[in-house]
Amino acid sequence: MSSVSVTESADRLQVQGHVQYNTPDHITPSNVHTSPLEQFHIWFNQAREANVREPEAMSLSTATASGIPSSRMVLFKQLDKRGFVFYTNYTSRKSRELEENPQAALLFFWREMSRQVRVLGRVEKLSKEESEEYFKSRPVGTRLGAWASHQSNVIGEDYLANRLAEVQERFGVQASDREGDVPLPDFWGGWRVIPSEVEFWLGKPSRLHDRVRYLRVEGSPDDQPRWTVDRLSP
Repeated sequence: MSSVSVTESADRLQVQGHVQYNTPDHITPSNVHTSPLEQFHIWFNQAREANVREPEAMSLSTATASGIPSSRMVLFKQLDKRGFVFYTNYTSRKSRELEENPQAALLFFWREMSRQVRVLGRVEKLSKEESEEYFKSRPVGTRLGAWASHQSNVIGEDYLANRLAEVQERFGVQASDREGDVPLPDFWGGWRVIPSEVEFWLGKPSRLHDRVRYLRVEGSPDDQPRWTVDRLSP
């Protein structure tokens, strides 16, 4: 059972307190890398070495053109000199919202290390060639799944099983096969979040957390951005 203490009544569930964070290390503008992408690279590798479960899991927040937000967990797949990459169906709710309002927020939470990384930025689609290169590296079953799913649409009980059977017959492979020629769908590919703000958060006792924020210098190029680095009050 969880160590979280709660009080409950007929119309209320209230959390009472929280385990204190107590990480031994510290972050300040003077001891982090000058680039937030390089600093993320360092922290991500440390999360892997610390056996954080699914360090690539991140919350992706988008919003409609009128500002109605939505969030979901997705998988981070690549960091390059421009930003953070994930892949999805281009007809999904998240993609439709990114088309309407090309801004996104990412959040990584590595509970085992009491660390968070928050990213804000505009988005761009990857080229078909970039998406195709990644798609070919996926297992056959997940490639078939991309064809079978009309992501975010309302479906019937047997729809997915029937669709999977159709695409397996179409491409002449089974989801359990180790190899097979399943091409990239036109409606599937990658998005890149090009950060304008990145914050690194380290949990400390009494909620006096370490927070270091990078802000992109306005007008600096996407491939070689310049950054200001500040410490924020918790």
